[in-house]
Amino acid sequence: MINLNQLKNNEKAKVICVEGSHGFLRKLEALGITPGVEIVKTSSHFMRGPVIVSIRGTNVAIGFGMARRIMVEAFSGFRKQI
Repeated sequence: MINLNQLKNNEKAKVICVEGSHGFLRKLEALGITPGVEIVKTSSHFMRGPVIVSIRGTNVAIGFGMARRIMVEAFSGFRKQI
Protein backbone atom coordinates (compact mmCIF):
# COMPACT_ATOMS: atom_id res chain seq x y z
CA MET A 1 0.00 0.00 0.00
CA ILE A 2 1.36 3.41 -1.04
CA ASN A 3 0.05 6.96 -1.05
CA LEU A 4 -1.29 8.53 -4.22
CA ASN A 5 1.84 10.69 -4.70
CA GLN A 6 3.97 7.56 -5.01
CA LEU A 7 1.86 6.18 -7.85
CA LYS A 8 3.40 6.59 -11.31
CA ASN A 9 1.68 8.66 -14.00
CA ASN A 10 -0.97 6.74 -15.98
CA GLU A 11 -0.98 3.94 -13.41
CA LYS A 12 -4.27 2.50 -12.15
CA ALA A 13 -4.95 1.84 -8.48
CA LYS A 14 -7.69 1.10 -5.98
CA VAL A 15 -8.27 3.49 -3.07
CA ILE A 16 -7.77 1.54 0.17
CA CYS A 17 -8.27 4.22 2.81
CA VAL A 18 -8.13 7.95 3.39
CA GLU A 19 -6.42 9.50 6.41
CA GLY A 20 -7.84 12.76 7.73
CA SER A 21 -10.58 14.59 9.54
CA HIS A 22 -14.28 14.14 8.95
CA GLY A 23 -14.39 17.34 6.87
CA PHE A 24 -11.51 16.14 4.69
CA LEU A 25 -13.21 12.80 4.13
CA ARG A 26 -16.45 14.55 3.12
CA LYS A 27 -14.59 16.77 0.64
CA LEU A 28 -12.97 13.78 -1.05
CA GLU A 29 -16.29 11.95 -1.04
CA ALA A 30 -17.83 14.88 -2.93
CA LEU A 31 -15.05 14.51 -5.53
CA GLY A 32 -15.78 10.78 -5.85
CA ILE A 33 -12.67 9.59 -4.01
CA THR A 34 -13.87 6.89 -1.63
CA PRO A 35 -12.40 3.57 -0.46
CA GLY A 36 -12.86 0.88 -3.09
CA VAL A 37 -13.01 3.20 -6.10
CA GLU A 38 -10.56 2.67 -8.98
CA ILE A 39 -8.54 5.69 -10.08
CA VAL A 40 -5.84 6.47 -12.63
CA LYS A 41 -3.17 9.04 -11.79
CA THR A 42 -3.14 11.11 -14.96
CA SER A 43 -0.33 13.52 -14.10
CA SER A 44 1.49 15.33 -11.37
CA HIS A 45 3.86 18.26 -11.22
CA PHE A 46 7.45 18.17 -10.10
CA MET A 47 8.08 19.64 -6.65
CA ARG A 48 4.75 19.27 -4.86
CA GLY A 49 2.29 20.59 -7.43
CA PRO A 50 -1.27 19.38 -7.95
CA VAL A 51 -2.04 15.74 -8.77
CA ILE A 52 -4.61 14.99 -11.48
CA VAL A 53 -6.54 11.73 -11.26
CA SER A 54 -9.26 10.18 -13.38
CA ILE A 55 -12.22 8.87 -11.39
CA ARG A 56 -15.13 7.22 -13.19
CA GLY A 57 -14.21 9.06 -16.39
CA THR A 58 -13.83 12.49 -14.77
CA ASN A 59 -10.50 14.28 -14.23
CA VAL A 60 -10.03 15.82 -10.78
CA ALA A 61 -7.11 17.93 -9.55
CA ILE A 62 -6.16 17.63 -5.89
CA GLY A 63 -3.34 19.14 -3.88
CA PHE A 64 -0.10 17.37 -3.07
CA GLY A 65 -0.91 17.28 0.66
CA MET A 66 -4.34 15.79 0.01
CA ALA A 67 -2.88 13.13 -2.30
CA ARG A 68 -0.38 12.20 0.39
CA ARG A 69 -3.25 11.14 2.69
CA ILE A 70 -4.94 8.88 0.12
CA MET A 71 -3.66 5.33 0.41
CA VAL A 72 -3.91 3.16 -2.71
CA GLU A 73 -2.99 -0.28 -3.97
CA ALA A 74 -1.59 -0.26 -7.51
CA PHE A 75 -2.76 -2.79 -10.06
CA SER A 76 0.42 -4.52 -11.19
CA GLY A 77 1.17 -4.29 -14.88
CA PHE A 78 -1.55 -1.75 -15.72
CA ARG A 79 -0.58 1.48 -17.48
CA LYS A 80 -3.20 3.58 -19.25
CA GLN A 81 -2.37 4.23 -22.90
CA ILE A 82 -2.30 7.91 -23.87
